[in-house]
Amino acid sequence: MSTTFTPEELSSVAALKAKYPEPKAAIMPVLWMAQKKWGWLSEDVIKEVARVMDLPYAHVLGVASFYTMYFKKPMGKHHVQVCTNVSCMLRGGEQLYKHAKEKLGIGHNQATADGVFSLEEVECMGACGGAPMIAINETFYENATASQLDSLLDARR
Repeated sequence: MSTTFTPEELSSVAALKAKYPEPKAAIMPVLWMAQKKWGWLSEDVIKEVARVMDLPYAHVLGVASFYTMYFKKPMGKHHVQVCTNVSCMLRGGEQLYKHAKEKLGIGHNQATADGVFSLEEVECMGACGGAPMIAINETFYENATASQLDSLLDARR
């Protein structure tokens, strides 16, 4: 698998870098772009981001390692996040997370053997008024229930 950006993607990187007074400030959206393209940030992908950003590998690795939104190992095609922070916990988030673990047969930051799903327990998704909250990839669901989660997972199999 090639870990180089296409000319079109390099144009997008240049546009991102141009948005900031200091081009290295674009590192987070470029890492996000890379993760969307390759699914996770392998050592080779981080090296490619460092190359296109003209930054040291250690700097890019440091940013990628600091933020949990960047995957440092392969995850599922459908990444399921369940909030268990205070508001969600009080409204069933922990039970919903337990249900997801049992249904998928995996735990925190694990992927199913077929690579279709991965699961993550998260601290806060910023929707306390709609607790409990889940996300599948970048689609968010408030007031989530176990039956709703089952339907959402079954639709993605």
